[in-house]
Amino acid sequence: MILGQLLFMKQQGVITEEAMRTGNAVYTSLLFVPYVVLAPLAGYLNDRFPKTGWLFGGNLLKVCGTAIAAVSIWHGHVWEGIGYFIVGIGACIYSPAKYGILPEIVPRERLVKANGTVELLTLVAILTGNIAGAQMIDRLPVLQCYIIVLCIYGTSMVLNLIMDRTPDHKDIRLDRSVGEFFRHSLALITSARLGRVLLGTGLFWVCGAVMKMNFQPWGEDVLQLNTNTRIALLGLWLSVGVMIGSVTAGQLYKVGDLHHTRWHGVWLAVFLVALGSLGELASGGTFSAPRVAIGMLILTGVAAGLFLIPLNAALQAESDQSKLGKTIACQNFVDNVGMMLGGGFVFLTIRLGISSSGVFIALAGLVVLVAGVLKFQRNSAPATA
Repeated sequence: MILGQLLFMKQQGVITEEAMRTGNAVYTSLLFVPYVVLAPLAGYLNDRFPKTGWLFGGNLLKVCGTAIAAVSIWHGHVWEGIGYFIVGIGACIYSPAKYGILPEIVPRERLVKANGTVELLTLVAILTGNIAGAQMIDRLPVLQCYIIVLCIYGTSMVLNLIMDRTPDHKDIRLDRSVGEFFRHSLALITSARLGRVLLGTGLFWVCGAVMKMNFQPWGEDVLQLNTNTRIALLGLWLSVGVMIGSVTAGQLYKVGDLHHTRWHGVWLAVFLVALGSLGELASGGTFSAPRVAIGMLILTGVAAGLFLIPLNAALQAESDQSKLGKTIACQNFVDNVGMMLGGGFVFLTIRLGISSSGVFIALAGLVVLVAGVLKFQRNSAPATA
């Protein structure tokens, strides 16, 4: 909804293409800042109190942030940024509960499939939000759009309330928890195996952030898409691919089986280069760029899903189970630092005059560099951290 307004302003000549691309990077990055700043607190809250309670609390903060963002209708776009930042705080608290609750409700041998299912449902929500939000901002007044979002968050809060309550841990203290978070994070990051797992999950979200920020200018410039709805469908096809890859990973790999990770990263880079080359390849008129883009986005998503899900499951299964909230919060910290760096990456490419197509090719180079160090031995013994 927020980014859709940038497209309208660019089409009306109110802002330039560079301003639109910059706005995409800045607004999108606002969601990631709370994950970086508040990760220790999020880990404590989800270890100390029932995770079901923080699913509710995270949604409550999202309701407040959405209401504040709606103030922008009367008092300027700065309120959208403030409100979206508060939504990010809610998401920061919500995310460790969403993933950390899995080992409390499913056995260890089902963690890969459970992660695949949660990731699938998360992506369904993302693509539904992208498409519905685009339809809304294309067709409805902004105020009505915000009212609809408030109703969705309210419904989610009701669903959280009827969940079975998960355990409470009254012996966990804030000062000790924060210190343990940093010590636990250091142990994870410096672990020969789990450190590379975190690097891999961070790379996935760098790619996700860069692609999301780049879809609007790339879709308008290269694919000649002129509405938010048509541009949002790019995210749908990418998400379909990630869902296919996520489910497939759950069927193919056991917990801790990571020796294919590097090659999935290489394939991800190959498909990113194909996306970046699409404009030039289609310039001769021999094929329709939007149609070929659909296939390329699905394949990119499949590679990304196969890359991510085994890493997520390994991190949850091999880290200290008594500190799982901190482990997930640490992962969120790393992933969101990556997404903030993704925003910086996009901002840098804009300043260097790199086209929207060139952004995909530059991203492919980064993927190859990082994937090169993600070498895991077949059937290697995991080390708990």
